[in-house]
Amino acid sequence: MLAVDTGVVEEWLSEFKTLPEASISNYATNLKDKSSLVSSLYKVIREPQSELLEPVCHQLFEFYRSGEERLLRFTLQFLPELMWCYLAVSASRDLQSSGCIEALLLGVYNLEIVDKQGHSKVLSFTIPSLSKPSVYHEPSSIGSMALTEGALSQHGLSRVVYSGPHPQREMLTAQNRFEVLTFLLLCYNAALSYMPAVSLQSLCQICSRICVCGYPRQQVRKYKGVNSRIPVSSEFMVQMLTGIYYAFYNGEWDLARKAMDDILYRAQLELYPEPLLVANAIKASLPQGAMKSSKEGTRCIQVEITPTSSRISRNAVTSMSIRGHRWKRHEQPENGNDAPELGNFVIPEISVTNVAGERTGNGEKSRALAENDSQHIQGVQETATDPRNDSKGMPEIRRQKSVRKMMEDGINSSGRVQF
Repeated sequence: MLAVDTGVVEEWLSEFKTLPEASISNYATNLKDKSSLVSSLYKVIREPQSELLEPVCHQLFEFYRSGEERLLRFTLQFLPELMWCYLAVSASRDLQSSGCIEALLLGVYNLEIVDKQGHSKVLSFTIPSLSKPSVYHEPSSIGSMALTEGALSQHGLSRVVYSGPHPQREMLTAQNRFEVLTFLLLCYNAALSYMPAVSLQSLCQICSRICVCGYPRQQVRKYKGVNSRIPVSSEFMVQMLTGIYYAFYNGEWDLARKAMDDILYRAQLELYPEPLLVANAIKASLPQGAMKSSKEGTRCIQVEITPTSSRISRNAVTSMSIRGHRWKRHEQPENGNDAPELGNFVIPEISVTNVAGERTGNGEKSRALAENDSQHIQGVQETATDPRNDSKGMPEIRRQKSVRKMMEDGINSSGRVQF
């Protein structure tokens, strides 16, 4: 099996050396489809004593500095496995067998910290503000009436965090080791969407091994080969979680879940607040069911985005809602098909002695008053002609006069009706 792998790797090494400049782009396009070559390269990297390890590392570095984006990504996919091999050898204090891997990691690091003109890079990161929409939130979906978009804009000034410039390194030491590895893992995470499934699997596996080696959980995971504890930094663990979070939603649910549990286990032992915060946040946001791989391609993290049109909360009390509520109190149901004409006002019925007052319009005020006066005078005269009704006629007349007074007051004050 090793002889077959050796033959594939040797053919790959000789092919690139004789490749003309014009054919590099086509060669890089077809390189990602060579699954047997990728599998063979992983086996060579995992064997520190292999004679092919040094030429393979040299070839991967040539890919990285060639300037071809697809060759650069081809090298990046092996980065998690290269870091694990280097840390495993460093833990066993056999630094001589990891010289070519260390040189490759340093070469990639020194290329990434400078731009094309050779100047030191300064990376900037913009922290999202609550007042500005992002893929994670909309200002209108916060819900509190006090936190309006206008109020948040006064306090939501964008904060930019800068990283760099980073110094060049000639060798990896115990002091700068994780500074270099953290930056390399940051570069790997920036190209996560281009990484194949085998690279994501390697990332999850090496994260678990780095975190549990030398601890009681290593016996549970049944990891062999390295029994020494591998020191890690808080920033390096956060970068590991970033890649694992992507692996959750792109077909590696089981491996990613195991890796996250191991990182959380190590963060609790080390009392690192940043990895604890990120790991618990990822754990709380995961769906209940496992995310399966999709044949259609990589899956994205689904985020609910609120509509762009402005919305008012149902419980919001505004001047318009108060005015509408006032209108509803003055509205009366229509009687049959007789809808009131424009400009007509209806005075509600008064259930006192069955006397109803109704106003049909401002122009008919005098006629309505005349008709009401004649009706009331006739009622008084009819009541007074019967002596048997004298005892109870007076109260009835008083009530009718009071009703008339109420109607007149209502008509005279009709100009103060608000709409």
